[in-house]
Amino acid sequence: MRSIWKGSIGFGLVSIPVKLYSAVQTSALDFDMLDSRDHSRIRYLRVNEHTQKEVPYDKIVKGYKLNEDYIIMDEEDFADAAPEKSRVIEIQSFVDIADVNPMFYETSYYTEPDTKNNKAYALLSQALVKSKKAGLARFVLRSTESLCIVHPVEKVLVITRIRFGQEIRDIKELNIADVEVNKKELDVGLALINQYAEHFDVSKFKDEYNDELLKIIKAKSKGKRATVKKLKPVKATGDDLYEQLMQSLKTKKGA
Repeated sequence: MRSIWKGSIGFGLVSIPVKLYSAVQTSALDFDMLDSRDHSRIRYLRVNEHTQKEVPYDKIVKGYKLNEDYIIMDEEDFADAAPEKSRVIEIQSFVDIADVNPMFYETSYYTEPDTKNNKAYALLSQALVKSKKAGLARFVLRSTESLCIVHPVEKVLVITRIRFGQEIRDIKELNIADVEVNKKELDVGLALINQYAEHFDVSKFKDEYNDELLKIIKAKSKGKRATVKKLKPVKATGDDLYEQLMQSLKTKKGA
C-alpha cells in the first residue's frame, strides 16, 4: 500500500508520528460510456450553455449563485476559507464508540507508526481497547478539515472520518405516525430477532451483484448467455402481523 498522508496523532503532550493509508477499495466494475454504433468511447466537453461552444479549461471559474446572481470565487478566496494546514490528528476528547451513530461514518484509513520506536502507538491502541473508548479528533486532509474518530482494529489504529452534525438532516422532517404494537406482537418480534442473532462476520457476505455481472460479461465475450440465479422473496400468506412473525419463526427453525 502507498501512504496518502504523513503526520502525527496527538493526545495530551504525546505525539505519535504516523502514515495514513486508505483502508477501503471499491468492488464495483468500471464501465465506459460508448457510442452504440461503433463502440467508440464518449468524451465529455465543457460547453457554454448559451454559445454551445467548448470552453477552454483556463477560462473556467467557480461561482456561487446568490439571489439570482453568481458570485465569482478565485483561488485566494478558497485559500482564505481553508483551515490552517496541519499535520496533526489532534484528539480532543475520548468517547464511547457505541455513542457514535453509524449515520455519521464516512470512510476509514489505516495508520502505521512512522518511527522505529512505536511504544506510544501501542500504548494508545491498547488503552483504547481496554477503556472501550475512541478518540474524537480533527485533522486536515487535502485542504479540507475533517472530523474523525481514532479507534483500534486489532493492533492497528484506524482513523474513520465522520460527518459534522450539520450534515445530518433533521429527523423531524419525516412524517411517521405513532403506532401501538401490543405485547404479544413485540414478544414474537424479539424472539425472531434472537433467533437470527449471531456474531458480526462481514466475510460471509460478498458483492454478488458484481460477481454476476462479471459472469455475464465473460459469457457474452464467448457469444453465450450466462444463467443468473435470482433471489425470490418469500411471500407471507396473510396480512396479520402476528401470523407473519409466527411463520417467520417456523421458517427459520425449519431451515
